[in-house]
Order: sequence, then C-alpha cells, then structure tokens
Amino acid sequence: MKELQTQLEALEKDKEDVYNREQNTRAGYVYVISNIGSFGENVYKIGMTRRLEPTDRVKELSGTSVPFSFDIHAMIFSEDAPKLESKLHEVFRNNEVNKINHRKEFFKVSLEEIEKIVKEEFDKPVEFTKLAQAEEYRQSLVLENTLTI
Repeated sequence: MKELQTQLEALEKDKEDVYNREQNTRAGYVYVISNIGSFGENVYKIGMTRRLEPTDRVKELSGTSVPFSFDIHAMIFSEDAPKLESKLHEVFRNNEVNKINHRKEFFKVSLEEIEKIVKEEFDKPVEFTKLAQAEEYRQSLVLENTLTI
C-alpha cells in the first residue's frame, strides 16, 4: 500500500510539473506596432511573442519585407498571451486590413481605441507610446523634398 501511495505522489508531482510548464508556455508579450512608411497612419499590427527579449520579434518583422522599421507602441506582458492576443483580434475583427487572411494581424484603428480596450476590458497596466518615431520614413521624406526643390 505504501508503494502505491509513493507512486501516486510521484504521478501527482509529474502532473503538476506538466501543468506548470503548460502555463509557462502561454506567458509572453502582446505587442502593438506600426509602420507608417509602409502602411500609413492608424494601421497597427497586434501580435504576440514568447521570446525573452520581445523586441527581437519586432526587429525580425522589420527585416527585408518592409521598407521601414516598425515602431513599438505597446509591449503588454500576459500570463496567457495567446488568449489576450486572440481577444484583441476579436474586438477589432471589423477593422482588419486583410478581410480574407485573419492571420495577418493588421488593423485599421486608432491607437486610442486600442489603448482604451486594453486598459478597460483587460485591465492591463501598460504605457502606450503615442507618436511613431518612424525615423527612416521621416528622414526619407525630408530627402525626397530636398531633391524635388
């Protein structure tokens, strides 16, 4: 009987370890980013990453497929990042840029609307960066204007 009790305790511990690992794999960051040089004003990508350094994902997205780098407006930590991301996508479903492929995660919506939903509906304390730096884009505009003068 004692042997069975020991086995049961070991199984319970294994079960708890699996549960903890499952929970930890859901932790991550939901990001809100823009690229006004590529997509214009009020177009935001709401995505998710589980990387320890979440800005690495944004740098990756800013790679060779877009002419300018993305700007980060919010980085929201969540114990269940996929759930938070999914709920935000649901809220803004009618604002999707690509109405066919829902995995694209770009939404035509104001940053104020996103911030309001995040703070009111999900009670997430997060600072939003209102102004996109869009440094390369703005510098390109200046150069373009000086070349046409």
